[in-house]
Amino acid sequence: MTYSPNNSSQELSAIGLKNGDQVSREEFHRLYEAMSENFRAELIDGTVYVAQPLGLPHAGAHMRLSSLLDMYRAFTLGLEACDNATVILSQDDEVQPDLLLRILPAFGGQSKTTYENYIEGAPELVAEIAHSSRAIDLNRKLRQYAKFGVLEYLVLCLWPASIYWYDFRQSPLQTKVADSSGTFKSSVFPGLWIHEESLLSMDYQKSVEVLQQGLASFDHGRFVDRLKTSKQS
Repeated sequence: MTYSPNNSSQELSAIGLKNGDQVSREEFHRLYEAMSENFRAELIDGTVYVAQPLGLPHAGAHMRLSSLLDMYRAFTLGLEACDNATVILSQDDEVQPDLLLRILPAFGGQSKTTYENYIEGAPELVAEIAHSSRAIDLNRKLRQYAKFGVLEYLVLCLWPASIYWYDFRQSPLQTKVADSSGTFKSSVFPGLWIHEESLLSMDYQKSVEVLQQGLASFDHGRFVDRLKTSKQS
């Protein structure tokens, strides 16, 4: 079903959101709010993408990466880590990234919080767990995140197991490369160190050890100091 002036609001409400629908962001948001609580969809460049049910591999990887991002947030002033938060990127994009990390507006972050408690604008870092969504995450969604201001984009692919980490400020666009120890280091969030093999193998102890090293680094301390000085009174 394609949205057009011939589709009345009553017809759209009765049909609901379907994969591939072309709708405005306002209509997408209105219809989404009328769907059941366990329904999940995103609007990417004006097209509706309905999420498939998530299996255990996705759920486990999601939990592991979210625990690392939340641990980083807990030791870094002025940040917010979110799971499946609604993000209004543009007039044609309303997405729900698996995970995100952003600098709060009061500390100089580039996104805002709406009066409805959604995020408006691009978070500094977005992360997706890619399995059935791999083609979308590494193509259309990647382009929209880059276009509308996300700074870093992490895609944890489950099959084949790999990590794609993009710094959209770099040109030409290319993935970051882990260092000699196999660790990815965020450019936007100093001290956010993710050990690739440990994350892919679900080795929680090693993942935490490497992140703790990042949190103890000079760069992380300097980043925290900078956030303190940028805080609005």
